[in-house]
Amino acid sequence: MFTISKALQTRFDAKMRESDVPEKLHAHYRKWLRYYRDFCLKYDAPADRRESLPLFLKKLAEKKQVDWQQKQAEEAVSLFHELLGPAEPSAASDANRPDQEKKSDMTQPVKPSSDSPSPTGLGAPAELSQPATPPQTAAPAEKYLSKALPTGASWQAEFARLADEIKVRHYSPRTLQTYRHWVRGFQAFVRSRPPESLTTTDVKEYLTWLAVKKKVSASTQNQAFNSLLFFFRHALGREFGKVDGVVRAKRRLRIPTVLSREEIEVVLAHLAPPYDLVVKMLYGCGLRITECLELRVQCLDFDTGMVTVIGKGKKVRTVPLPKAVLPELRTHLETLRDLHKRDLARTRKYGGVFLDNALERKYPKAPKEFPWQWLFPAIDLTRVVKTGEYRRYHLHQTQVQKALRAAVSEARLTRRASAHTFRHSYASHLLAANYDIRTIQELLGHSDVKTTMIYTHTIKSTTLKEKKSPLDF
Repeated sequence: MFTISKALQTRFDAKMRESDVPEKLHAHYRKWLRYYRDFCLKYDAPADRRESLPLFLKKLAEKKQVDWQQKQAEEAVSLFHELLGPAEPSAASDANRPDQEKKSDMTQPVKPSSDSPSPTGLGAPAELSQPATPPQTAAPAEKYLSKALPTGASWQAEFARLADEIKVRHYSPRTLQTYRHWVRGFQAFVRSRPPESLTTTDVKEYLTWLAVKKKVSASTQNQAFNSLLFFFRHALGREFGKVDGVVRAKRRLRIPTVLSREEIEVVLAHLAPPYDLVVKMLYGCGLRITECLELRVQCLDFDTGMVTVIGKGKKVRTVPLPKAVLPELRTHLETLRDLHKRDLARTRKYGGVFLDNALERKYPKAPKEFPWQWLFPAIDLTRVVKTGEYRRYHLHQTQVQKALRAAVSEARLTRRASAHTFRHSYASHLLAANYDIRTIQELLGHSDVKTTMIYTHTIKSTTLKEKKSPLDF
């Protein structure tokens, strides 16, 4: 790990105090600066050039760092760049250099002598200049790049507008995370050129690069296209233009994996509570994993035998509760009631469960009321940094997926099965039981029946092959 010298740390701490960074965050900012310098050293990227920042953030996203961590890292590195001042040489001067000279400047930066002025202007040449990396061990920065001329423009305002436009439309946080990921990748591709200089040609080259070089699937390429379309129209405020001549990834029909009832029972036998009940709800109600984990106590209606589900795009639907799990659900609710009482009796500050948007301002007491509690609560409480209180979140989907992978492995299935496999099995088994496709569409919450039609490929056809007239039926 890269070690920050005392000289740089002193100047960086002064810069944080000047920028009113809370004292309790200073250690985290120094940590991100160390990670950034270590990244630049490993991937042979210039640490004193702003165009290296989107590459670093893209790497953090690949490492599954959450949004607030990426934002904190971006703020720390931006302070470091402000400390360095304008990067030299400029992009214009780079354009006039021979290719060999530019490559030499990028991969083997010269360490200035102690009596020569520092290129960064901080008077700490040994620390602030990019350390030389041996060519045989350096990982090329071109792994993340395709452009030759860096500019290092800041896209912070554009990312802020992107977040605002998504939030004002009440899109899910997952949508924001996905769009930000692809825009960040596009920023790295164009080397942080000023957003006003971007054209449709840049988008064409990026989508072509994804299909040809990265060999992404058609759905992934379409996701990138839709993200950039939204970014151009709403964050940049200009029309996207017609995209022609893009090499599109070939889309192929992918038949969903469907488990038999016997295979499902074997998997359930290897699951411990509450994961076994989660999987029973996935299969018994045809839920997505996020829909299942975001269920609250008030979503269950034992009188009518229905469960209210909030699906994609906040679309609400009702699904019949499996009668086979009703006794288990009632027992589970009693366990939740005991857990809720223990939470309320805690001596430490307990604020209840998390609620969406401004719902808590409308119903201040709702987080501590039992109907609003999660049906599948998290094991541990979550501490809210801003208020210092403790809240309870629902089970994270990675916990369910980990338990499910272990159960599938112990069941020794010959096919790969995930949480979504049980939703596929739900639809296929209903179709095999002669339920019509429109009913299944409503139960699954599909907007278009074409999406539901994929399950016609998962069951054996029982249609009579002999040609007959309807008069002979």
